[in-house]
Amino acid sequence: APLVPLVDYLLFARERSNRAALNIGGIANITLLPPGVVPEKVIAFDTGPGNMVIDELVRQMTDGQKQFDRNGSVARRGKVHERLLAAMLGDPYFKMAPPKSTGRERFGREFVNGLVATGVQFDDLIATATEFTAQSIALAIPLGAEVIASGGGVHNKWLMQRLTELLPSGATITTSADSGIDPDAKEAIAFAVLAYQFAKKQPGNLPSVTGARRPVLLGKD
Repeated sequence: APLVPLVDYLLFARERSNRAALNIGGIANITLLPPGVVPEKVIAFDTGPGNMVIDELVRQMTDGQKQFDRNGSVARRGKVHERLLAAMLGDPYFKMAPPKSTGRERFGREFVNGLVATGVQFDDLIATATEFTAQSIALAIPLGAEVIASGGGVHNKWLMQRLTELLPSGATITTSADSGIDPDAKEAIAFAVLAYQFAKKQPGNLPSVTGARRPVLLGKD
């Protein structure tokens, strides 16, 4: 994920547009692209779980018969457990300032085991996990931003509906398909762009995102 924000900048930054490139994979991450942003000022970070918690819950609670909540159909019929959701959103990660990154060490199997141990029934757990993802992403979106979403999470219709409903004032959301980028292929495209950067002997990192001391050439012949 720390490699993609440079590509987000190259693909989506505009002189007069306030944009946010959002990828909803296992973890959700966002690249903030205010009007006229220069590479040195790009901010990007993991917002928290994307599909990770939902998918692991589905796998565990169906004994592996299902791998994900297709179209968010289980979450749609479930009821959000508000106290559990509040506890999940109370994780210290969400108060940390960027640059920051997270993964399975925080929101993986051990985290999901704790949710299952609450005894909340299946549909409600999936509904709560989906709302957790939607709200944690919404917390990271600036006022008035044009959100360009990609990744597997865009196929979860209920997640996308809830995210749309939670957007801050003036913000909108589309998928990267509307910008000519297949939502399922953005990361593949990103690494093609990074390969091009290497071939042209151009830096492939953004120090403002990763905390590196300087821009550097990434890759090797």
